[in-house]
Amino acid sequence: MAADQRIVIENCSIATVDARDTEYADGYVVIAGNRIEAVGAGRAPEGLENVVRRIDATGHLVTPGLVNTHHHYYQWITRGLATDHNLFNWLVALYPTWARIDEPMVYAAAQGSLAMMARGGVTTAMDHHYVFPRDSGDLSGAIIRAARETGVRFTLARGSMDRSEKDGGLPPDFAVETLEGALTATEATVKEHHDPSFDAMTQVAVAPCSPFSVSTELLREGAELARRLGVRLHTHGSETVEEERFCHELFGMGPTDYFESTGWLGEDVWMAHCVHMNDSDIAAFARTKTGVAHCPSSNARLAAGIARVPDMLAAGVPVGLGVDGTASNESGELHTELRNALLINRLGTHKEAALNARQALRLGTYGGAQVLGRAGQIGSLEPGKLADLVLWKLDTLAHASIADPVTALVLGAAAPVTASFVNGRQIVETGRLLHVDEDAIARATRAEAQRLAQLAGR
Repeated sequence: MAADQRIVIENCSIATVDARDTEYADGYVVIAGNRIEAVGAGRAPEGLENVVRRIDATGHLVTPGLVNTHHHYYQWITRGLATDHNLFNWLVALYPTWARIDEPMVYAAAQGSLAMMARGGVTTAMDHHYVFPRDSGDLSGAIIRAARETGVRFTLARGSMDRSEKDGGLPPDFAVETLEGALTATEATVKEHHDPSFDAMTQVAVAPCSPFSVSTELLREGAELARRLGVRLHTHGSETVEEERFCHELFGMGPTDYFESTGWLGEDVWMAHCVHMNDSDIAAFARTKTGVAHCPSSNARLAAGIARVPDMLAAGVPVGLGVDGTASNESGELHTELRNALLINRLGTHKEAALNARQALRLGTYGGAQVLGRAGQIGSLEPGKLADLVLWKLDTLAHASIADPVTALVLGAAAPVTASFVNGRQIVETGRLLHVDEDAIARATRAEAQRLAQLAGR
């Protein structure tokens, strides 16, 4: 829409997720261009000019769009494999298959991953892609193209691996890049695709994969590269006890101390998982404002453990939610992570006091915006912020008898998305994507999954 054109959404419950957790039982949202112009109780103001659309949102809850902070899109075409493995065994089982991906596979897998998230309320997505087989094509470009077509706001975490089996790592030797090759390609991706502007639709982060697949030099030089280019840093950290043992054996220290020694703690850094964190680790993350992508379903699928999210939040650590790759979370939906984050954390030491429904919603919205470095632009419904928002239908059989709409959204069945807006542009209508063909994507992902299985000899 033009900047002076308006969409008015009325007669809805609203959870703004602002600093005061402001909510309206019956309110309105005004979108002007790609910004939120007004949010409030009751009817929208009279006399608004250039209103091109009015939406009667009776029976709906309006929230900020969900923000996904960790994913691996290519895994969409290897779902349902190695279902009874822990992380290290799962990686060893799947790396030989993943090392055979190419551009058409990655594009189709990105389409599938993005489509599943977008139709379930995600408006800002990210992908941590770190597998770059030789002569496989423009994988980063394919992922970014899929995100642009779907219509979501997007961060590509350009990953890399240079520690293979011959160096004591997990990936096969033919699945990694050289140190110089990884750094050069990452810098080129940032320079070609990263947009630093307020309303950017595409951003890029520097993202060496993990301590057990990356050399110390790649971590250290990757951090220096990111800060020279002014972009964020992302990696996996403290996911399993095996990783902690690996770090102690190889580096003589735990993961957090190792990351700090290589320049990988700071307010421009976020890490996936962070399951096995002691008090000192949490204090270091809080002191440096290092962010965490909490992936409850994947952590459970791989038997990694329960992250200490309540303790992180109490200490002031920024925490968002992540789907993680769909080879370890086959559903690929972020809105289910709201519920799983609440339930799984209540199995920990804090029991029923671990998280409540509003804290879970905050993790999936504002918390995610924080860890992606975009809390000033997205993650809450406030005037001046970008118009990324979702209308959840809560008046059907699945939710109608739950009085509190936020509780209905978080603890109830997955709520239908009637409409989803990104940058003021609608991308979902009554649960269907508006700008891509879901059925065609389903056919393409199935075909590419079968082709990859044949190449891998499965």
